[in-house]
Amino acid sequence: MPMLKRRTLLAATALTPLGALAHHGWSSFDQDRPIYLEGRVTRAKWQNPHAELVLEVPAGLKVPADLAQRPVPAQSSAVDGKALLAKAVVPNRKDRKWEVELAPLTRMEAWKVAEIKAGAMISLVGFTFKGEKGDAIVRVEYLFVDGKAYGLRSAPA
Repeated sequence: MPMLKRRTLLAATALTPLGALAHHGWSSFDQDRPIYLEGRVTRAKWQNPHAELVLEVPAGLKVPADLAQRPVPAQSSAVDGKALLAKAVVPNRKDRKWEVELAPLTRMEAWKVAEIKAGAMISLVGFTFKGEKGDAIVRVEYLFVDGKAYGLRSAPA
């Protein structure tokens, strides 16, 4: 690689925010195996390209018996929400801390999701990497906060 090209690449990499390097598309996630997580937020970044949380889950996490009966937003009908909730399982891996990828801030604001801060209790259904390989990261499909459900891949009606 020519020296000038290498310097340009190094400079561009140095200026790239870490979140941009860690950003994942939907294709990396196993959308056939929804997982359920709940717990306490230990860290929150309310910024673009999407809001990110670190969620501490309790040992012995179980899917709540009423999960499949929880209401899901009508505007997320492109996803069969009831079937997704009914299929949700806890992850096989036993990580106590999970990185949580939410929607872009414009969508979070459209849904009127108040900024989630450290200490908040949340639950979610989403997807992790195929085979649960790699980091403990989950991309959220449904977010449950303060008794409300948000479909993060959709926009509110």
